Amino acid sequence: MGCFGFLKAMMVAFNGIIFLAGVAILGVGIWVKVDSGSIFSFLGKIDNVPQEIHQVLNVGYLLIAIGGLLVVIGFLGCCGAIRESKCMLLLFFMIVLLVFIAEVAGAVVILVFRPQADALFEKIGTAAVANIKKDFGSSSDITGLWNTTMGTLKCCGFYNYTDFTESPYYTAHNNSYPPHCCPDSSPCNGTVNTDGCFPKIKMLIDKNTVVIVGAGLGIAALEICAMIVSMTLYCRIKSTRA
Repeated sequence: MGCFGFLKAMMVAFNGIIFLAGVAILGVGIWVKVDSGSIFSFLGKIDNVPQEIHQVLNVGYLLIAIGGLLVVIGFLGCCGAIRESKCMLLLFFMIVLLVFIAEVAGAVVILVFRPQADALFEKIGTAAVANIKKDFGSSSDITGLWNTTMGTLKCCGFYNYTDFTESPYYTAHNNSYPPHCCPDSSPCNGTVNTDGCFPKIKMLIDKNTVVIVGAGLGIAALEICAMIVSMTLYCRIKSTRA
């Protein structure tokens, strides 16, 4: 096969996977925008939620954009290698380079604006607690959303069980907390589970920081390899046809 043939095969296989992943993400993005009953529709029903969180409602557009970009990258990489097209390979290299630069810039922005993010989460927490105290037990949508979240994450409230104090549920059940906050999965007003959902998610992220950073570095390494291979193929094709 030779080195050139091996690089072509690797380019086709790698970008074929990228293309399929792009199609999958694109499909999920379209589904999120079409499915009005998805979890994102509930976010719009929370009173006094920070204006910034409404950007989450546009996650479908973000997934569509990412999926479309991956489809384009995968297509250019596969077809460029198979047809030995210099134009496609060069365009592939430029797009991957731009994505790489954007990722580096995004990482820098996250590090720089970390304090602002913490302040935003604090605002979200205040709005979430107020929402629980107002609607948990009286609104089926809000109650169902929180029950699903707490059941999935095995947590209680946004911060802890005190979030439910004075809520409609708490008042209607003789000052008792929801089953997800209790050790025997039934309403209680004594021993409760104090693990809030937000602290649990934050702890999960903190525990997996090394994995997240490793995944980011791995993706960056793959992008660098893809750029090297595409440029190698480009130069080889250019020299062969010269």
